[in-house]
Amino acid sequence: MSRNGGGAAPGGAPPGGAARGPAAPVVVIGPMGAGKSSVGKRVAKALGVPFTDTDRVIVREHGPIPGIFSDRGEPAFRALEADAVRTALGTGGVIAVGGGAVTHAATREALSGARIVLLTVSPEAVAERIAGSDRPLLANGGIDAWQTIMDERAATYAELAHVVVDTSRRPMSRVVDEVVTWLRSDSSASGDSSDSSASSDSGASSASRRDDTSTTTEGAP
Repeated sequence: MSRNGGGAAPGGAPPGGAARGPAAPVVVIGPMGAGKSSVGKRVAKALGVPFTDTDRVIVREHGPIPGIFSDRGEPAFRALEADAVRTALGTGGVIAVGGGAVTHAATREALSGARIVLLTVSPEAVAERIAGSDRPLLANGGIDAWQTIMDERAATYAELAHVVVDTSRRPMSRVVDEVVTWLRSDSSASGDSSDSSASSDSGASSASRRDDTSTTTEGAP
């Protein structure tokens, strides 16, 4: 696990945002195929807090994401996504957002008080995960389209991230344990004991090892 040089130090203020308070929501960001939903769900379980996948919220309330893109366009989808993110932040816990959520100004503003975990993945590893994907932005370009999109978003990811964890060729248990360890350390530095007392270290490990496989993909581009 490594911290991004552009992010705030644990316990400090996010870049350009408000200071993170006790029990601040945890938001998992990153490119398509990094495993945000899979990791976020298991981190939430390890910590004993709610989990929200904003892609699933959008699908439940508005229908399949490819259909939204084709019928209403990407700007309409990003507006729906921003609403879903704001609602999820009100619930708290751990939130996994779509890969392009950070491109929307309202979403970035809403994330200012959260703890941001950036998951990264290599093109070689993600190629296997997105094979046969119906993601709208990858429909005609495959891994080349993924790389182009990643390059366009890389600076924003780096600016927002407080911690960076790579998921390329590692068991999910290792990824989850690293995220949980950082979150507990960050909470302690902030003077918040709620996360650190949610479950024991052994509990976090056992929860993540129930699925000790490579991370899987999530829905929105």
